Amino acid sequence: MKTKEPKIKEFDTVKTFRRIKTRISQEIKDMNLEQLQKYLEDHRLRPKA
Repeated sequence: MKTKEPKIKEFDTVKTFRRIKTRISQEIKDMNLEQLQKYLEDHRLRPKA
């Protein structure tokens, strides 16, 4: 039985997603409701035309 060589990832989705979540969490941690709503509106993803 052959052993497989480990595949080297070019892009780690889980690591990237965790990094993004941590950054957002740090940015919004001290915001009140109005500030948070403004932040979400300003950072909303919009489809490209």
